[in-house]
Parts: sequence; C-alpha cells; structure tokens
Amino acid sequence: MSVMLCFAMVYFMVRPGEAVQCGQVAASLAPCKPYLEAAGQNPSTACCDGVRNIKAITPTTADRQEACECVKSAAAKHPDINQDVASSLPGK
Repeated sequence: MSVMLCFAMVYFMVRPGEAVQCGQVAASLAPCKPYLEAAGQNPSTACCDGVRNIKAITPTTADRQEACECVKSAAAKHPDINQDVASSLPGK
C-alpha cells in the first residue's frame, strides 16, 4: 500500500508554476486521512510530506487558490473529517 501511495505521489507531482490538478492534491493529502478523522493524534510523516509537496507545487497565489478549491471539494465528500483538526494541519 505504501509503495502505491509513494508512486501516486511521485506520478502526480508537477514542477512549480505548472497548473495544479486536484488529483495531485488528493494524492498528496491521502496519507492525512487517518489524522483528519481522529482528533488527538499527530499527523504521520507521509502526511507532512504530502502537505510539503502541496506547498512546493503551489508557488503562486492562483496555484494555492486552485489547490484550496480541490481540498474543499474533496472535504465535502468526506463528512467524517474533523474540521478543527483539518484547520490545524498546516501548522503541525
């Protein structure tokens, strides 16, 4: 499973400045799902790496806004995500 996740993360990575795809954002955040569903635990290393990847592929305001829309769209499909925990993720 982790090998597939790593493959997906590498496959969906783009160079900074290229258009951000929702698939890239979703693949980067996939390891964060357990953290986002359960309060009280810390995000995994893979989750933190995914967040760093999103930061790296979104150098411009427009890129970050596009990624934000992707995150909002994905979050709407997962009602089990704890919104308070999700809000704290970037700082952790």
